[in-house]
Amino acid sequence: MPNDYFQFQQFRVDQSHCAMKVSTDACLLGAVVDLTGATRLLDVGTGTGLLALMAAQRHPTVSIEAVEIDQAAAAQAAANAASSTWGARMQVWALSLAQYAATRPAPFSHIVCNPPFFQQSWPSADAARNTARHVSAASLSFAELAAFAAEFLLPSGTLTLLLPPPEMARFTEEARNHGLHLGAHLAVRHRVGGRVTRHISCFRLHQGAVTETELVINDSGGAEYSEAFRQLLTGFYLAF
Repeated sequence: MPNDYFQFQQFRVDQSHCAMKVSTDACLLGAVVDLTGATRLLDVGTGTGLLALMAAQRHPTVSIEAVEIDQAAAAQAAANAASSTWGARMQVWALSLAQYAATRPAPFSHIVCNPPFFQQSWPSADAARNTARHVSAASLSFAELAAFAAEFLLPSGTLTLLLPPPEMARFTEEARNHGLHLGAHLAVRHRVGGRVTRHISCFRLHQGAVTETELVINDSGGAEYSEAFRQLLTGFYLAF
């Protein structure tokens, strides 16, 4: 059973009231997202607030907003932000993305999201966990996320998200329908020679060359983290 908290080098994430706990996927996304030129960042479906906190640690001046539809998770994310060093420039909204869009926020230089993506797996009995993990009528849809990004990104802004390969292919098509273009693409494997399990992709409003890279999380033996992964998470994981 996951711990009620996850301690990082510079902040602590309490997660007892969140359906989705701190995961390797989320930590990797928070470390990889390109924050070049960041001024205003939005974390969509923030959960524990992890991605927002990692962005705050990585960028000393970026203003951060986060939205979370689950009331208990939003309250915990807000508490995690308030207890951190960067709470003064972080704000959490207990709203759906549609409700947040209705407030007409100022445009963002960066939007980051680890969206629900399980479409065919058997749902759990935990309704909050289903909303966080499974695509359904009650959860954030790819079309909704793409439409929001197309409307609320600055002209030079970026949307970065993490999905398994089939779901990323579907999102890429949806993004194209809303005028968003793939700009960078990271393929993630757990070990050398293993299958690609996740894609982290960046989308922009302008079309250009696509940068493609790859990351292996574990070394060839699979027992230890790879040097590339360690370098990304240095400054976050206590063990690094």
